[in-house]
Amino acid sequence: MRICFVTSEVVPFAKAGGLGDVSRALPVALARLGCSVKIVMPLYGSINTVDHGLVFAEELYESSVYVGDSLVTFNVWYLKLGPTGPEVYFVDCPHYYHRSGVYTNDADEDERFILLQKAAFLIMQRYGWSPDILHANDWPTALAPAMLRESYAWDGLFADTASVLTIHNVGYQGLFDQSAVYKSGLPQDGFHPGGPMEHNGAFSFLKTGLMYSDAITAVSPTYAKEICTPENGAGLDHVLRMRGERVIGILNGIDLEEWNPSRDSYIHAHYDADSLERKEENKIALLTTCGLPYQQGVPVIGIVSRLVGQKGLGLLFPILSPLVESQAVQVVMLGSGQQDLEEFFRSAQAAYPDRVHAHIGYSEALAHQIEAGADMFLMPSLYEPCGLNQMYSLRYGTVPVVRKTGGLADTVVDHDESGGHGTGF
Repeated sequence: MRICFVTSEVVPFAKAGGLGDVSRALPVALARLGCSVKIVMPLYGSINTVDHGLVFAEELYESSVYVGDSLVTFNVWYLKLGPTGPEVYFVDCPHYYHRSGVYTNDADEDERFILLQKAAFLIMQRYGWSPDILHANDWPTALAPAMLRESYAWDGLFADTASVLTIHNVGYQGLFDQSAVYKSGLPQDGFHPGGPMEHNGAFSFLKTGLMYSDAITAVSPTYAKEICTPENGAGLDHVLRMRGERVIGILNGIDLEEWNPSRDSYIHAHYDADSLERKEENKIALLTTCGLPYQQGVPVIGIVSRLVGQKGLGLLFPILSPLVESQAVQVVMLGSGQQDLEEFFRSAQAAYPDRVHAHIGYSEALAHQIEAGADMFLMPSLYEPCGLNQMYSLRYGTVPVVRKTGGLADTVVDHDESGGHGTGF
C-alpha cells in the first residue's frame, strides 16, 4: 500500500504537540508493515538541513504552484528514515516557513498551509507516484481531501486514491476569510451559509476536510464519540454525526523503540519490568538535574504538557501550595504556553525551591527523564483526544493520574474501579 502522509509537524524536525510524535511513529509503523510511505511537511527555519542530513531534490528545483493569483516558488529536500522507513519531503519556502514557530497568527497563515498541500500534490505528480491513501492531519492539511476531488480529479494519477482525515483536536479548525477559498483553488460555490466549506461565516479548513474525506478518524474511540456531541464537538458535532459510520476512533500508539526504558539514551539507569528498583536511580538523577533534594519515600509528580486551558492544570491553583507544604510530594513540570500558567509554575518554584521545579520551554531529554524518574504522572485534562504521555508513563512504570476523558479513558484502567488491578487513577 502507498500512503502520502501530509502534516504540519514531525518529530524530531518540528513539534508543537502530540501531532508531531504521531506523524513520525505512525508512518514508521506503517513502513515496518511493508507500506510505502511519503511524508510531506514544511521546512521550517528551525530545521537545519546539514544537521539532519537532508538531501536537496534537484529534480524539484524551483517548483511552483499558484496560491490565489500568486505564483509561489519552492524547493524540496528529502530524507529517508532508516533503510526501510518512510521518506520525508520538506517544502522549502522561506517566505512562508521561516517564522518564530510552527503556527502563527500572521495574516497569511492560510497561504502557508495551502502551499504545503498543493506542494504535496506536485511532488507526487513529478515522481509519478500514485498513492492508495492520502492521509491528512488536522486543519493545516484538511483541504487535501477536497483538493483531491475538486482540483486534481483530472489527473489519472489520483484516480484510485482514497482520502483519510485524522482529527487530533477538533478545537483547532483553521478559520479564515472567504478570500482563502480562492487562494486554495477550490470552487467558490462550496462557500455559502451551511455549505461544505462554511462555518460560522468563515472558511473552515477542518469542516471542508470533514465533508470531503472518504474516511474520518479520531485518535481514540472515546474521543470519536465525544466529538459527535454538542458538548465536545466544538460546533462541528452535527457534521460529524452526519458523516455517521465514516467517523472511526483508532487509538494512537507510541514508538516502543523511542520510548523504551531498557535502552533509552536520555535516562541515567536502564530498567524494565523485572528491575523496577533501578527506577529510583533515575528519580535521584532527575532531582539532581532539577536542583531538588532527594528524600526517600517522598513521591515525585511529573508533568509534561502544553500549558493551555485544555490540559486542566488550572486545577492546581488552589491545591499545589498545601500539597507541597505538607511535605507530601515534589513536582517537576516541563512545558510552555499561556502566560498565567507559566507564571503560576514560576511562582511555585520561587516559593518552594526544594519542592517544585518548573522548566518553561521544551526539552526532549528532560521529557524522557521525567517519565523515568517520576513516581506519578499528572494529566488532569478537561478533554484529551488521545494523549501520549500517559502511555509513555505506563511504558516507564510511572503511575498515571488522569481525568477520565477521551484517550485517557481508553488507555488507563482505574485502580479503584478495577478492584485493585488497574494501571492508574
